[in-house]
Amino acid sequence: MTAHAPEILIADDWRDYRLLDSGNGGKLEQVGPYRFVRPEPQALWAPARPAAEWDAADAVFAPAAADDDEGGRWRFNRELPATWTLQWDDLKFVSRPTPFRHLAFFPEHSVHWRYAREWLRGRKGGEPEVLNLFGYTGLASLACASARAKVTHVDASKKAIGFARDNQREAGLDGAPIRWICDDALTFVKREIRRGRRYDGIILDPPKFGRGPSGETWRLEENLPELIDACQTLMRVDPEKRGSARGFFIATVYAVRLSYLALAQTAQQAFEGARGEWQVGEMALPHEGDSRLLPTAIYARWRG
Repeated sequence: MTAHAPEILIADDWRDYRLLDSGNGGKLEQVGPYRFVRPEPQALWAPARPAAEWDAADAVFAPAAADDDEGGRWRFNRELPATWTLQWDDLKFVSRPTPFRHLAFFPEHSVHWRYAREWLRGRKGGEPEVLNLFGYTGLASLACASARAKVTHVDASKKAIGFARDNQREAGLDGAPIRWICDDALTFVKREIRRGRRYDGIILDPPKFGRGPSGETWRLEENLPELIDACQTLMRVDPEKRGSARGFFIATVYAVRLSYLALAQTAQQAFEGARGEWQVGEMALPHEGDSRLLPTAIYARWRG
């Protein structure tokens, strides 16, 4: 197993999203025409902008408790629409405040959307198939579909899939070949293996804890190695490279006490022998007007 130097992936390709400031456990963001303050535990430093600018935000998410990653409530300083349209690259989608502090997308993931589309657009022959696990509101699925891939989108939340279908309409991709499946990710992957299915690309962005639609329990530290190993089995084999997998694999992990090395070495072990290029490290958002970076997640990705 070869050690890889960590790389920081910086999502600096946005027009409709800007990280204005961060600090004191929070972040100030411009999301389309609106400004939001949301918790950010990794922002241990002092903010750069004056408090008055933070206080003037359109909405603030107040967490229920310091150790609660998602509980809390929004406080709106003025009336906002239920949804509004944003655009990344050529892809339009819908943003909205959710009960779990999110705004229905993760801006740092644009680095993976572009990575997947580059591979898909460079592939020759046939119609590639992509599996998006824990697909949430579907932006990775739509990015791949816009690059002429057949996509299978899996999420345990019917509401999240409903949001993803809204984004499909907003993006003008109603006719794109996307299968929307409400299921437990690990259960679905095991079923696909039994069916003999194979994919050219697999994307996963698992939570640290979750429940499937039939009560299945997901715990990241317990279940992630098994899921990654199963994903490797689902990768299509390239007969020209002596049975080596071909395609791309992307894994992102948030809010757990894991080093990027833990994720990288777990994935590399599962993909042992697969020829290709690995990237591992952290993801980050740049601040507008200064050189600071806000760390957001760890990742491991491969393409061959």
